[in-house]
Amino acid sequence: MKKIFPIITMVAFGGLLLATSSCTKYEEEPKDWFTSGLTFDTLDQNGTVAGFNLNNIYTYIPDGFNRIGGDFLDAAAGDALPSRYNTLVENYIKGAVTVVNNPDPYWGNSYYGIRRSTIFLQNMDRVPMALATRTIWKAEARYLRAFFYWELLKRYGGVPLLGDAILSMDDNISLPRNTFEQTVNYIISECDAVKGDLRADNVSTSDFGRITKGAAVALKCRVLLYAASPLFNGGGIESDPVKKALTGYPTADPTRWQKVVDAATEFNALGTYFKLVTSGTPTAFTSVFINKMNTEIIFAKQVANNANLENSQSPVGFVASNARSQGLTSPTQNLVDAFPMLNGMMINEAGSGYDAANPYANRDPRLSATVFHNGATWLSRAVQTYQGGLDRPSDNSLSTIQTRTGYYLRKFLGNFATSTAYSSQSHNFPIFRYAEIVLNHAEALNELNQVEAAVTQIKTLRARAGITAGTNTRYGIKAAITQAEMRELIRNERRIELAFEEHRFWDIRRWKIADQVLNTTLTGIRITNGTPLTYQVVPVATSRFETRLYHMPIPLDEINKNTQLIQNEGW
Repeated sequence: MKKIFPIITMVAFGGLLLATSSCTKYEEEPKDWFTSGLTFDTLDQNGTVAGFNLNNIYTYIPDGFNRIGGDFLDAAAGDALPSRYNTLVENYIKGAVTVVNNPDPYWGNSYYGIRRSTIFLQNMDRVPMALATRTIWKAEARYLRAFFYWELLKRYGGVPLLGDAILSMDDNISLPRNTFEQTVNYIISECDAVKGDLRADNVSTSDFGRITKGAAVALKCRVLLYAASPLFNGGGIESDPVKKALTGYPTADPTRWQKVVDAATEFNALGTYFKLVTSGTPTAFTSVFINKMNTEIIFAKQVANNANLENSQSPVGFVASNARSQGLTSPTQNLVDAFPMLNGMMINEAGSGYDAANPYANRDPRLSATVFHNGATWLSRAVQTYQGGLDRPSDNSLSTIQTRTGYYLRKFLGNFATSTAYSSQSHNFPIFRYAEIVLNHAEALNELNQVEAAVTQIKTLRARAGITAGTNTRYGIKAAITQAEMRELIRNERRIELAFEEHRFWDIRRWKIADQVLNTTLTGIRITNGTPLTYQVVPVATSRFETRLYHMPIPLDEINKNTQLIQNEGW
């Protein structure tokens, strides 16, 4: 019998499937799962089933869209709140995270991906397919394994490194954690090892979404950025020196920033394919997230085109295909205030031109591309987030879920300002994009006190955003800016450029400022309808941060299974 293989998300071990190849094979007995002999078929000259297996390993990469119980991780970083109350992600800002109640543990998922990658690597040479393709596939699997270790590293610090071991039920699984330094070195060495075997970056349409050389260097650059940052670079919170070595370098070394610069330089040396997108509809910035193939996306989690985000994030007053939009995310006023004016000056700077009675006028265009604010256009009408407006109705029976802050999430959604309905869009979550490389480069240069070189990097981002150059062509960056001032500017630029891409949650930890920026009042806007409208900033929630949350707790069941694991400080 013959089976038709499904799309990339097929579960390689689920169900009865037979490989189709140049040689016909028959089952001698029923099979309820894919054994390695069936997956890595010695008669499968095209590597059909092995290819499906590799595709499935990609599915263990986290998808940042509504990932934490239906919410964005940024709702735990001060930049948004869930429009619903008492959701999982709020546990981070309520101090409700425990070793058995962590909304984003990811330990088991990463190790399952690691195991699957290693099985693939150990068996792939049995498949009699073209050597060149087999070499690329093995490099992809090896990269994926390193990527899963990265997901563990940023959450927990050093973790047990399994190398090429595939543990069975009979093996000793009580393994100690490797140090932070050893884990960093392993990931970097794997990126260096596979870079030469991966595809070049200007891939064909059929290969888009595959790991390329650029993805290898981008991961390397990000890991080194974290390793050089204050929390990990000798600034650990631990009183126990053993635990401190597990979650960071025991002593600081400012020259670690040079490694970040070197990685950014290495990335740029790959060629001219990757660059900032400078044109698009409705803006260059928005086009990055809705055009599947563009020169800024280095690596993204692939999914079929859909309208899920439009339905889940659009303001609640909009009805499309007889379904009311859900408006699940409420960006905070704290985030909105972080966007500068069109001239690049912050809204609280003298001479910025900010008008509290017309707060969205002459702002950085990325603001309107990131949040829905009152007066924005969507589905051919103005968004109404004033009290009693269509998108903030006083009658809760119209919508029991609505914005808590006066804003909704606009980023990642298609271009539907003048439409009447939603249609399927490309919603691939960006894992790495070129703007991050620019920001990494700028941050490292500034920390090495090469301030003006850092300014040059940020100017490219601001120019793409649509900020005006000014008479001095500094895009709002003041002359003779100090290193400390530039540090704050770069950090704010990361916040607004990479909003809702799962950076802010980790950035405020690696900078070791979460205890400062999260122990605060989160605010929204209350708009009263009239002529003119009146705007009042109001408190909407209180966020608090516990020091132990600089590192996630290793899940209790893992501690119970592996007595050699040392739990992180405070858990």
